[in-house]
Amino acid sequence: MVVTGNEPIPEATVARLPVYLRSLLELAASGPTTVSSVGLAELAGVNDAKVRKDLSYLGPHGTRGVGYNVDHLIVEISCALGVTNTWPVVICGLGNLGLALANHTGFTDRGFPIAAAVDTDPDKIGTTINGVAVHHPEHLPEVVAEHQVAIGIITTPAEGAQQTVDLLVEAGVRSILSFAPAVLVVPEGIDVRCVDLSTELQILGFHLQRLFPPHSGEVAEIS
Repeated sequence: MVVTGNEPIPEATVARLPVYLRSLLELAASGPTTVSSVGLAELAGVNDAKVRKDLSYLGPHGTRGVGYNVDHLIVEISCALGVTNTWPVVICGLGNLGLALANHTGFTDRGFPIAAAVDTDPDKIGTTINGVAVHHPEHLPEVVAEHQVAIGIITTPAEGAQQTVDLLVEAGVRSILSFAPAVLVVPEGIDVRCVDLSTELQILGFHLQRLFPPHSGEVAEIS
């Protein structure tokens, strides 16, 4: 649960708020100033009852027969998600994924600027990636303090993920996003979100298997 005001917001609702925000920003760019729950539901790919329930946690913002004011709803959802603040990010691990994230400029627009990066490769330490300075992981405490880092992104191989988490926690980082395919152990009070791309692909494979089952007598080969 996430608490906004006096009302706890369910995690499932929190997960949908960024989708609503993206839809509203696209809508605002095209001109409409209001949107109905049905219209927002179509844009977000959910049903309108769910939209009304989710937005009710933010307060009474809709008007019967008119809908929601797009700009006002953008502000309310942005405040609930914390994107009206700035949360500096450090990237841990500059392999292909880490480099791609370091070069992505969209995070800054959403309030999550990439402030620094760390890597153990001596050829990368001391360089800059898209203006982002690369440091050795042992300097994380100084990096976190200097840039007031709020979030750590882990893009290391699985075998280095736990050590990286430990270093981030010791440096004072309390929010971590991990792309490493590993189960991470953290102290109480540390917020960790894990995105295992291989697991997500396997889930998609499960659904594809149900839609397009192999011919009778055939066994799908798994390598």
